[in-house]
Amino acid sequence: MVISMTGFGRGKAESDAFAVNVEVKTVNHRFCEMNIRMPRQLLKIEDKMKKKLNQHIRRGRVEVFVSLEGEGVITRKIHVDWKLVDEYYQFIKQIQSKYEIEGTVTLQDLLHHSDLIHIEESESDNEELEELVLQATEAAVIQLKQMRTLEGEELKLDLQAIIAQLETNVVELGTYAPVVVKLYKDRVTKRMQEYLNGQMDEARILTEVAIFAEKVDINEEITRLKSHTRQFIQTLNGQEPIGRKLDFLVQEMNREANTIGSKANDSNIAKKVVEMKSLLEKLKEQVQNIE
Repeated sequence: MVISMTGFGRGKAESDAFAVNVEVKTVNHRFCEMNIRMPRQLLKIEDKMKKKLNQHIRRGRVEVFVSLEGEGVITRKIHVDWKLVDEYYQFIKQIQSKYEIEGTVTLQDLLHHSDLIHIEESESDNEELEELVLQATEAAVIQLKQMRTLEGEELKLDLQAIIAQLETNVVELGTYAPVVVKLYKDRVTKRMQEYLNGQMDEARILTEVAIFAEKVDINEEITRLKSHTRQFIQTLNGQEPIGRKLDFLVQEMNREANTIGSKANDSNIAKKVVEMKSLLEKLKEQVQNIE
């Protein structure tokens, strides 16, 4: 099944106390790499989130953003360092007594110092909140998969069109191959007639033609190209992630095209190889978008 690696999904889950928003974005990547950004209190369920995401995503760079709303997400309380307050108060009284300074220690004098009294914030554990995060993650990744699947269907149509053109080129190459050998034989025969005044050495001609035919023979490469294109089409209809296999097949087809190009001793074959290389480049670009 053709599934794109590019997509976006958003999910939301709510309760009376909380609202959770999860956004998932994916782009191309050779492997499955996940980066989850969320409040510290949810770090302990990061593995659960990854397992849920892995049920739908097998390949690509995955960016996840989690935001929370609601009362009770953060607990605040006042912390007083009573021992330090006592020491501070006694210190002021000692200064007043030693230097006979008049005045009183007010509450404002103590509140002015943040090291004596400060507000502590803590993120409390909440099973309901964690369940909401997982629900929102599920909703986001399902929406993401729908988008990736729709884009994958478009990619499949494009790939089928490219591979059809490639198959046409391969068939035409098969028709050119025998002609190249025949033309060479005609040239060798003509040269020998000119040099030997019409007296030909048939055995020598056949030997030269056989050597040439072996050097320029592309039937093996054409056979492998036909096999690769058939496998490519079959793989497009598979249910498992197919991106890596398609990428491998494109590399193999490119290898065969290069070999044919190096053997080419004919302008028509050389032209077809150029066309095939162009098609394979398009194929490679599209395959790199597939999971």
